[in-house]
Amino acid sequence: MTIKFGPAYRIETPRFIIRCWEPKDAHLLKKSIDESREHLKPWMPWVHGDPEEIEVYINRLRGYRGRFDQDEEYVYGIFNKDEDKVLGGTGFHNRVGPNATEIGYWIHGDHINQGYATEAVLTLTRIAFEVNKVIRVEIHCDPENHASAAIPKKLGYEFEAILKNRQPFLDRLTDSMIWTMFEDQYQESPASKYELQAYNILGEKII
Repeated sequence: MTIKFGPAYRIETPRFIIRCWEPKDAHLLKKSIDESREHLKPWMPWVHGDPEEIEVYINRLRGYRGRFDQDEEYVYGIFNKDEDKVLGGTGFHNRVGPNATEIGYWIHGDHINQGYATEAVLTLTRIAFEVNKVIRVEIHCDPENHASAAIPKKLGYEFEAILKNRQPFLDRLTDSMIWTMFEDQYQESPASKYELQAYNILGEKII
């Protein structure tokens, strides 16, 4: 019997593709961020400043891919079905302790209020527990980002705390709201039933 292994390099959902970034995606990513800059500025410090040159994006995506292959951090792009447009980004950030992960996400300004962020979190929540085998998933957001905070609440994450002055943002510190789902809560969550297909680096289906 062949044992299928992770991580998930490519995930197909009813409406989009989530997959590992490749350097060849640099033009699509740059276009998406340049078009979404004003939308993202209140919440994402990395979009402040002048638009970056394409070489910066190429090197950034090389870094993402390298850390992905080394199992250090799994950063994904969210693409339309034809994979000719970046709808946003998401990923697993390993900064919340052992056997746990944090899910982050952003959506192109033209595609907000269409459920893409919610579906991305559903997708990564299922991958986190079923492929990455974590025991805890966290989502952190600014308490003022009501649209972002509504997502974990809707999906069965538990509100744990608001940490005061914890998150660096440009020249100041902001508060951080923490939402958590544990392994024993996962089976009762909408994520456990969310329709998707996931594939590893060999193209083998793992879900």
